[in-house]
Amino acid sequence: MSSNLPNGAQAMVRLLRAHGVEHIFGLCGDTSLPFYDALFQEGAGITHVLTRDERSAAYMADGYARVSGRVGVCEGPSGGGATYIAPGLVEANESSVPVLAITTDIATTSRGRYALTDLDQQALFRPLTKWNSVIDSAVLLPRAVRAAFRAMTTGRPGSAHLGLPFDVQRAPVDAGEIWGDAALGRYPAWPCSPDPRSIEALFEALASARSPVIVCGGGVVISGAEAALAALARTLDIAVATTVSGQGSLAHSQPQSLGVVGSNGGVPATRAALEQADLVWFIGCRAGSVTTERWRFPRPGTRIVHLDVDPMVIGANYATEVAVCGDARLALEALLAVLGEHDGKLPAFGGAALGERTRVAKRAAFEPLAASDDSPVRPERLVRELSAALGDDAVLVADPGTPCPYVSAFYDIRTPGRSVFSNRAHGALGYSLAAAIGASYARPGAQVVSVMGDGSFGFTCGELETAVRTARPVTFVVVSNASYGWIKAGQKAGFGARYFAVDFNRTEHAAVAEAFGVRSWKVDDPRRLRAALDAALAHDGPSLVDVVCQPLHEARAPVSEWIA
Repeated sequence: MSSNLPNGAQAMVRLLRAHGVEHIFGLCGDTSLPFYDALFQEGAGITHVLTRDERSAAYMADGYARVSGRVGVCEGPSGGGATYIAPGLVEANESSVPVLAITTDIATTSRGRYALTDLDQQALFRPLTKWNSVIDSAVLLPRAVRAAFRAMTTGRPGSAHLGLPFDVQRAPVDAGEIWGDAALGRYPAWPCSPDPRSIEALFEALASARSPVIVCGGGVVISGAEAALAALARTLDIAVATTVSGQGSLAHSQPQSLGVVGSNGGVPATRAALEQADLVWFIGCRAGSVTTERWRFPRPGTRIVHLDVDPMVIGANYATEVAVCGDARLALEALLAVLGEHDGKLPAFGGAALGERTRVAKRAAFEPLAASDDSPVRPERLVRELSAALGDDAVLVADPGTPCPYVSAFYDIRTPGRSVFSNRAHGALGYSLAAAIGASYARPGAQVVSVMGDGSFGFTCGELETAVRTARPVTFVVVSNASYGWIKAGQKAGFGARYFAVDFNRTEHAAVAEAFGVRSWKVDDPRRLRAALDAALAHDGPSLVDVVCQPLHEARAPVSEWIA
């Protein structure tokens, strides 16, 4: 081949551009030198964001993908870099978020010779991703990249991994093979309609129900089905609940909205709505342990219909009367068309009335705590002030510990779409700060807020330097209670309050953030909280508010196992 042919690293960059990639989050290493040189020479139109940790790179790509609707791309070097990037890939895959990780590797000729950072990347990433390949030949590189994008964005979206050995990065690639489909850089690509017979069966099931409830998972927002769902809720007056991942499927201002159900963010009133339902319709939802409180609600024997793009999800946990396999938006639009043909046949189901009863019960439990001037600050007060301070188009990213149940239960989602999210598939600490940085690249100009516990802050505070260097207008809120609060609350609820290895020293998070160059405030008086949040949100760069909060084991968190 001619020496003028692009090498593997250059081909990788060109293929990313061909698929519409505009941002890459990552961290350099010895095995990445050819790839970084290719980004320098060929990366026009791609913004590379240097991170301080490969885990953070993957979480930034995840947040970027959730908010932008594009594939999120992260990269890292061999050895420890590959192992550090793995947590973000498994979270993205289980959350149906297309994140591509490119990990460079030692040369293929060095394998098995005790080379530094030698690692079987193919085996490492196989159980963590939807698609995975270590590219052992430059000839195979273009096809592998195209296959990764097809896998990530079609069917049920998921993560992918490409291993790029050092010698493959330097080997020539046929320029005629360097092409891609930009449509596969967004998701869902190539959505599939369900069998019309399953839509008719779904209609008949609904026609025979008296008090059905819809439970939406992340599939509604992923497919862009929010408008169709809102129209269906109005047409049938059917109650709609969501999972933690399904937040944003329906605005809370719509009368039929129940909010989040399940053991994390659900409350007794939302559980009661599922208990009274004679038919539960899961949409884009796996009906997993959190959503169903370990498969207790809906109760066994409740009629179940299930719509999902992944056939393996349907019927996995509940006997299913009607299975509808396909894209959620296309399926709901098809059902609306059928409803139009059967005008007047289906009754109104009283969803607005059920929604109002549920909201009244929620407010009765929430408002007294949210209005409290007690110190430490009640978590409910923090959520109320955030809801009031943030605009309708704000993006809020909640870490899975203390913030998640409170945000899920009580934060007001005023517009449909991806405005609130948390990493609830695997629930690793340290997600929110990095994911919010990624989200800020996806939605420039929007308010972006990360809410994290102080345990999570310890995992990820190094990325505050990234936020300052890149001038990200993100506000970070730390819920400071000097403990791994979720575990401590579990020890109280289930292990006789025998607290062990869950407490740590209180950190002056505002001082730490100021040392990185982040404008910061500390709040221990709830009467000062709103002013601090307003000032932080008005700041034209990264800001942080350190809130000294009531610890979870002393609070009334909306977590069913602790309430019980």
